[in-house]
Amino acid sequence: MGNELMIKVVVAEDEELILNHIIKKIQAVDSDFLIVGAAQNGKQALEMVEEFSPDIIVTDIRMPVIDGLELLKNVSLNYPYIKTIVVSGYSDFEYAKQAIQYGVREYLLKPLESEELHKALAKIKISLEAEMNFLGHKIVKTAPGNTSPKEVAAIILQFIRENFAQEINLNSLAKNFNFNASYLSKLFKKYYAETPVRYLLNLRIHEAKHLLRSQPELGIKAIGELVGYPDPFYFSRIFKHITGKSPSEFREQ
Repeated sequence: MGNELMIKVVVAEDEELILNHIIKKIQAVDSDFLIVGAAQNGKQALEMVEEFSPDIIVTDIRMPVIDGLELLKNVSLNYPYIKTIVVSGYSDFEYAKQAIQYGVREYLLKPLESEELHKALAKIKISLEAEMNFLGHKIVKTAPGNTSPKEVAAIILQFIRENFAQEINLNSLAKNFNFNASYLSKLFKKYYAETPVRYLLNLRIHEAKHLLRSQPELGIKAIGELVGYPDPFYFSRIFKHITGKSPSEFREQ
């Protein structure tokens, strides 16, 4: 199982000159960052997410077809393990607030400063390395030699069950098995009828429901943290998206 860290990046920006400028700056930061996709709208970016399973998305806010906020919303729900960075010319706090609710790691303003980008990417790289080490250690302890596809799926299931409260990066998990994340997702779905992301989401919401019913002394923020959502706003948004009710409304019913 290889542990080389090659960090795949998709960049989304509708102005081609700025797009190329951002790509060059990222490539200059660290050779471990590999640009796998350059999109000029959010729809293209989502297609590249499906095709390339990136570790990071760097996106503008204002784009045609699907804008950056809609892209971030989709990614946060369906690919929560992907790290996101916003590079925007709009300093309006409302944009930043919405972006943060979708799990954005960094909000950088144009014109993009190399030093700011370097700091943002360095923090994410450290996070990805820690996840790789953590997952690699767990897999080495769990996976037998000559692991079959069915055994791989079972190991992933067990890993998610035991670590659903942690930040689980399925891209890193795939890399430890030397698989593409998209293939790993399809493999898991073959045996368990849903993707690892959907299984993780349902498991977290199920556990949150249980805690909301059985632990009235626990606050919403504390319950979110216990099921893997340290940001209470993000937890409430995800919970309402799945159940149709906010955590408070669910508790009161």
